[in-house]
Amino acid sequence: MRRMRTQLSATIAVTAMILVPLNLPGQAGNKATSGRPDHLDPYTRGASDETDLIQKIRHNLLMLPYYGIFDDLGFNVNGGTVTLVGQVTRPTLKSDAENSVKKIAGIAKLVNNIEVLPLSPDDDRIRMAVYRAIYGDPSLSSRYAYRAAPSIHIIVKNGNVRLEGVVDSEMDKNVAGIRAKAVPGAFSVENDLKQDSK
Repeated sequence: MRRMRTQLSATIAVTAMILVPLNLPGQAGNKATSGRPDHLDPYTRGASDETDLIQKIRHNLLMLPYYGIFDDLGFNVNGGTVTLVGQVTRPTLKSDAENSVKKIAGIAKLVNNIEVLPLSPDDDRIRMAVYRAIYGDPSLSSRYAYRAAPSIHIIVKNGNVRLEGVVDSEMDKNVAGIRAKAVPGAFSVENDLKQDSK
């Protein structure tokens, strides 16, 4: 089953589970009509408490010292239950994420479903090659390479590449995907980049 990704600050629903990725900025919007909890409904009862909880969790995870461009962290909030999700390259990052979140007030139960990616010299080579291809592109490097928290994350598992994050335009998404697909040795490239809705 494919993991649903939604915009970070625009995710919450009282009756549904939500997924909050760390690397997607944006502003709160309207409640989704499709049943997918894509947007924050500011009129939902308890929304301010849950919004505060989401902001605290996001802050704690973003402050992890080894969270980087080759990792993808997110979390689900379902009432008082928080489920950490994503993929990381270091086992210590999985435990650090859990330790940083479990001390936040308001969390009744914490489930850590973060996957530690397998050690692989081939995957490491592909990660670096995709990084150089994307962040070395003049049209992308000027906007994305020098941010404190890079917005294009590169996840490689068993030779398969997935791009996660947010970009300014559909054109940037396409350029990043084309650059990643040109990397030799990658079996497949899944472009899950989202366009920032400012």
